Amino acid sequence: MTLQLLALAIFDGVAYAALVFLVAVGLTLTFGVLKVLNIAHGSFYAMGAYITASIGGAIFAAGFSPWLAFPLMLIAGALVGIVVGGPVEKLLLSRIYELEDVLQILVTFAVFLILEDVQRLIWGGQPFFESSALQVLGTVDVFDITYTVYQLILLPMVAISVLVSLRLFLRRTLMGKLILAVTEDREAATSVGINAERVYFVTFVIGASLAAFGGALASATTSVLPGMGADMIVLSFAVVATAGLGRVEGAAVAALLIGLGRSFAVYLWPEIEVLVPYLIMLFVLLIRPEGLFGTTHPRKI
Repeated sequence: MTLQLLALAIFDGVAYAALVFLVAVGLTLTFGVLKVLNIAHGSFYAMGAYITASIGGAIFAAGFSPWLAFPLMLIAGALVGIVVGGPVEKLLLSRIYELEDVLQILVTFAVFLILEDVQRLIWGGQPFFESSALQVLGTVDVFDITYTVYQLILLPMVAISVLVSLRLFLRRTLMGKLILAVTEDREAATSVGINAERVYFVTFVIGASLAAFGGALASATTSVLPGMGADMIVLSFAVVATAGLGRVEGAAVAALLIGLGRSFAVYLWPEIEVLVPYLIMLFVLLIRPEGLFGTTHPRKI
């Protein structure tokens, strides 16, 4: 592998890892607090991408500045988290927290299928592509490689900013400390007056918003089409399992590991590119069943 191919593989891997991290960190945050593996998380990602691509295409065609793509991404993420994620948690998930894990997965899978059909009903089966955000930032030459600023700089910076902001939110704000308290021991937190239901709702909305924001960012680099939510949720599960369930910081490392592994496979052995993330997950879980950053806990009886 030449120096240029090596650099290109690293650039691609880091950009891809940044997008995967944004979705996976929302999933791991939700599981860490709610203890529910939310399969519908992939639908939030897809809806964020659809809203950004469709609305962005319309307003840019009307002559508005392409720089509006960036606030639109933030708005799309928050909109999906509040308008879609909020009712899903309040009207459905809040009723199944005490049920068995298998039933919870079945319910969230049903929500995923419903939201997939809603996407087809609203946007149809034709792919969308809106790359104004990608084009407006231009390109940069690194090691004689022309690469987009959006993927080389913006996506990694956004991922790092989200990780730092989320860490500060959980450790420095009152709501963040309440979330950590409920995560550690819901019964004890409830006994001292913490409203666990409110904490669950806020956490789920944040997780859904992060997934939708990841989809909004991805819409500038790939076609938005039916099925993209299913692909991303499976990959996000691989990241979460590799990092250790509920580990926010670990999700960043696992996403980077899987992103780079997938990217190098594309250039060196493209036949196994799809398998690489799951081979990495399998290898990690064989050595550490609790994940890279997971810890074992005594079982409550």
